[in-house]
Amino acid sequence: MNKGFWAAGHRPTLLAAFLYFDIAFMVWVLLGPLAPAISADLGLSPAQKGFMVAVPTLAGALLRLVNGVLVDRIGPKATGAIGQVIVMTGLLAAWGLGVHSFAGTVAVGIILGFAGASFAVALPLASRWYPAEHQGTALGIAGMGNSGTVFAALFAPTLAKLFGWNAVLGLAVIPLAIVFVIYMIFAKNAPNAPAPKPVTAYLKPLRKADAWWFMLFYGVTFGGFVGLSSSLSIYFTDQFHLTPVMAGYCTAACVFAGSLIRPLGGAVADRIGGTKALTVAYILAAITLSAISTGPATVLLALGLFLVAMLALGFGNGAVFQLVPQPFKEEMGVMTGLVGFAGGVGGFYLASSLGLAKQLTGSPQLGFLIFAGLALIALGGISLVKGRWRSTWASALAGARI
Repeated sequence: MNKGFWAAGHRPTLLAAFLYFDIAFMVWVLLGPLAPAISADLGLSPAQKGFMVAVPTLAGALLRLVNGVLVDRIGPKATGAIGQVIVMTGLLAAWGLGVHSFAGTVAVGIILGFAGASFAVALPLASRWYPAEHQGTALGIAGMGNSGTVFAALFAPTLAKLFGWNAVLGLAVIPLAIVFVIYMIFAKNAPNAPAPKPVTAYLKPLRKADAWWFMLFYGVTFGGFVGLSSSLSIYFTDQFHLTPVMAGYCTAACVFAGSLIRPLGGAVADRIGGTKALTVAYILAAITLSAISTGPATVLLALGLFLVAMLALGFGNGAVFQLVPQPFKEEMGVMTGLVGFAGGVGGFYLASSLGLAKQLTGSPQLGFLIFAGLALIALGGISLVKGRWRSTWASALAGARI
């Protein structure tokens, strides 16, 4: 932990941001671990399965843009509360009315997108309390809330086996409601939040090339993380014929690794610079995804490769958000929305492309290979911009490493 971190900022808000993000992510990817049971019940094709688990990711990406604006207009705490109420109401409706068709799963996926948009709330909620030298650590801890996907992978298949997959939608409201109460009590908006801007000003960051670079970098790291989180249960059941519960355990192990390392990625980036940390992350991600694309012969080999890939992607997630606040501190709300949007689009692409590749070629391997290529493109981007960033930002940011 970086020196002086716990003396800075506001620990109750950091904890509330983590818990809110954690449970929101749990329900965001809920359709992934439930996909084998839903598919068997509704008779979905591989492409439909891939699209079903990808819809929450795309909806969350689009809604992050909305949340990014709302965070700057009404504050992160109120924005998060609105999203939580929508998700709880939607899940209760889906549980009470039932989901009986592919179109119904898409509708549920859109509602779950509001949970995915929590990213654009939790990170600025925490970020605004901490100085530049602690941004990577603070956002790494808040961002570790993506570990909620572990709970979905661990418990959703077992609960579906016991009570039916539709009941899981209603049961998910229980932890959501508990965390909602904690969030409302402990989360506080930072006193030095920037004043609301005209609506047209929220697109101003897109005039800067750096905003687009951050969107690319996070589109690969977070896109890979959430895309795999949503798809691995399908992969392990289809490729190795594991039961949904065993596939959930394998998925949970991979997601846990990627989530746990995110704060480390931010802390390491605080010490050595985000560009160096991302270079390592992209190299490892490209190598392991390329190896996965060859079709691992055993479930243990596949699991090992996915663990390394998720470690690299999770580490990269923390590193990206060590860099984002450096040039965009006053626009953190909208930048979190924009960068989070790109991450969601990357996750939608990976999850849907794996399903489409499976339907067209009989195997999802082509989807992994193409995403490995995207990691190499991001690696090339880091090589292009790191020199300029170090020479232009370092002089203006005392104590921050680039």
